[in-house]
Amino acid sequence: MALVSTKEMFKKAYEGNYAIGAFNINNMEIIQGVVEGAKAQKSPVILQVSKGALEYAGPKYLKAMVDAAIADTGVDLALHLDHGPDLETIKLCIESGFTSVMFDGSHYDYEENVRKTKEVVDYAHAHGVVVEAELGVLAGVEDDVKSDVHIYTDPDQAVDFVNRTACDSLAIAIGTSHGAFKFEGEAKLRFDILEEIQTKLPGFPIVLHGASSVDPELVATCNAHGGNIPSKAKGVPADMLRKAASMAVCKINMDTDLRLAMTAGIRKVFGEKPAEFDPRKYLGPGRDLIRQLVERKITEVLGSNNTL
Repeated sequence: MALVSTKEMFKKAYEGNYAIGAFNINNMEIIQGVVEGAKAQKSPVILQVSKGALEYAGPKYLKAMVDAAIADTGVDLALHLDHGPDLETIKLCIESGFTSVMFDGSHYDYEENVRKTKEVVDYAHAHGVVVEAELGVLAGVEDDVKSDVHIYTDPDQAVDFVNRTACDSLAIAIGTSHGAFKFEGEAKLRFDILEEIQTKLPGFPIVLHGASSVDPELVATCNAHGGNIPSKAKGVPADMLRKAASMAVCKINMDTDLRLAMTAGIRKVFGEKPAEFDPRKYLGPGRDLIRQLVERKITEVLGSNNTL
């Protein structure tokens, strides 16, 4: 098995009415938890790296750990840059062996987003790497990505954008948001926008960012052992994500849920065994919770189990 492009993954996902989970990684335990979960459910998976993770762990360490995960589990993986801010970062990841990159030009005006995205696409395609772009703005906070506003994606603009940039997939804004506080009241996604985009761009893979469900049980475990995560933290319901995955959405990003799982596992050990200081004894339980979480996402949200 090998490190692969998302192109074939997305083609199979679109035709099979399921989505591929894209899970953010920062260290060895997170990588192991995600990949073991994918292996158990016989599911493809995307490991994605934010700019913050690049700075924290370094691209060479991350790539080496991903290579080790492939050799150990036999699972095909895609290694993806999440929210790439500029061509310099894109080039670093491509040179480091990433098979997919995202350029996030959503904070620029439309024409500038088109221009910069096309520049990234031309460079990446020349090096055999696929590109995810973004159109529309998600509210919330994730690493260096911050916005106080939400701007829904315009379907006609999406068609023009894809045609002019030749991007391989497109992240759109239909109501999801970054971070743990996605909805004040009832959760709502604009499936009418997604349906119109799917009609106007048939067969084209769509991406949802900010799609963690913010499991109340993980929040409760964190808070029961010294955490202070506000109870109003609220994510995207699993049934809404499953519906999106049955349509044009081929990639669903989840980061907050993994952070909560790792933190819950660690806090539980510290709360129950305050004398513990062996990192293996608290990072291991965090890794186990991530594996369990990924398996649930694959079967209940993504529908990608038994597709390898």
